[in-house]
Amino acid sequence: MTTSRFHTPGQGQPSSPRWNLRRLNDTNPLWGSNGTAFGPDGRLYVAQFLAGQISAVDIATGDVEIVVPLDSPVQTPDDLAFAGDGTMYIADIAPSRVWRRSTAGEYALLTETVRQPNGITCVGDRLFVNEMRPGGRLFEVFPDGSEPKLLTGGLALGNAMQLGPDGKLYYPHMMDRQVWRIPPEGGQPELVAEDLDAPVAVRFDRGGELRVLSCGPHGVITRIDQDSGERSLIRTGLAGLDNAAFDAENRMYVSSFAHGGITEVHEDGRTRDIVRRGMNGPFGVTADRSGTVFATDHFSLVSTGDSGEVTPVDVATASLPTYVRTVAADGDVLQLTTARGEVYTYDPRQKSSRVRARGLGEPAGIAVAPDGRVVVAVPGSGQVLAFDEDDAVTVLAEDLPAPVGVAVTADGTCYTTDERLGSLLRLDADGPVAVCDGLLAPQGLAATGGALYVVETGRRRLLRVHPQDGAVEVEAEELAVGLPPGIERDEPVVTDGFIGRPRSFADLSAGPDGGLLVAANGEGSVLRLEPRGTA
Repeated sequence: MTTSRFHTPGQGQPSSPRWNLRRLNDTNPLWGSNGTAFGPDGRLYVAQFLAGQISAVDIATGDVEIVVPLDSPVQTPDDLAFAGDGTMYIADIAPSRVWRRSTAGEYALLTETVRQPNGITCVGDRLFVNEMRPGGRLFEVFPDGSEPKLLTGGLALGNAMQLGPDGKLYYPHMMDRQVWRIPPEGGQPELVAEDLDAPVAVRFDRGGELRVLSCGPHGVITRIDQDSGERSLIRTGLAGLDNAAFDAENRMYVSSFAHGGITEVHEDGRTRDIVRRGMNGPFGVTADRSGTVFATDHFSLVSTGDSGEVTPVDVATASLPTYVRTVAADGDVLQLTTARGEVYTYDPRQKSSRVRARGLGEPAGIAVAPDGRVVVAVPGSGQVLAFDEDDAVTVLAEDLPAPVGVAVTADGTCYTTDERLGSLLRLDADGPVAVCDGLLAPQGLAATGGALYVVETGRRRLLRVHPQDGAVEVEAEELAVGLPPGIERDEPVVTDGFIGRPRSFADLSAGPDGGLLVAANGEGSVLRLEPRGTA
């Protein structure tokens, strides 16, 4: 059993000689949850796009076992299906690949013709895949790797599909809020239902009743009577539903791309956690002046505290910018970056946002300077940029290999970590100056109490650096940041401008009480460090 996506029993736990360490929320056994299907062994298999892995869940116990690991050939699995002989088929969305995994665990690439493949289903030994993009297509894909057969086009974002009791394939048009169907042999598609709430998955229960899941913030599931067309709603309150599967007893289990986990949903909307929900990251972390802790989680913004729970603040399907990356508190508002290369000012009370910049690639760290400027590290361009209140840009550094973390001290001095150089740099007017070198993949950076603190992800340590002489002290070890020990993998090759798996970034933030917050992205928690002698 995996106790979190990083630690297993017997592995090291975080420790520090000078700080009290505690998790503000429970670790996450699943790294997000997307496509689901029951396997021949009776377990529920869960594709995890953000993790790049597939896990199997024992519904009776909630135990989670990684079946397709992080370093497999599959990079971003978004949906999966099983043939009658137990063969697993996988839609690998970002690099546009469809895979076959044999019962012996061997992988074979079937096709790269299907662009951004997502919805995937088996009809007997036949395999069908659709595309999650505007103007998408639906194909029959052949297990022998021969050229896929086009059934239809014009899908307005396809997604999870299934064969209906009438022998036709049912699939959503997410952008058009519709469900369509087509015979497996091809032919003219037929409109089944429209004006649906953000349809993301089409599923039939064991009795043949049609269920359409919504990916919206309220977790609506629409039941449609095929004869009369009458509808009824199940309101789950689970934001970002992604997929569902029914067991032999007709019990429904759903996944959530926004918050992960596996949840049983009853007909009256009651829910029961099989695998608890949690964070997909976290990626960025900050605390406002009242001490409220916020974390960006790619598809959502969340808050966490002493209760051990993760509280959703907003999801990308509402007013929150999509693919939120990092965050910095700024008075009553938050400054955000996104994986789309944007900078936003976001008001969590009003749930409103204003764009500050676009086209930056994939930003990393963000900080607010004493003069109000917003400072952002952009590793792709090698720059550190500052945005004033009018959004005018000042280049603080350029031509760096990979600047990722940023921090600004009370006197306005700006620092950055360069992940590729292995350095902590001070950004002077005449150019960057190395404060210390020889670090292994330094990322998150914070300034507090006259010192600089760095998350050294390569050695899973928190370091204290003296800015005057560059002296380094180890403050904490065995942090759950970055990839698990022994795992290596390449970032996926993204096609057609699709937003792929976000690059790992373990953020660090100083709280108003003198403590530190670490985005423990290896296990899905926020770690609070408080100086010894405090509560």
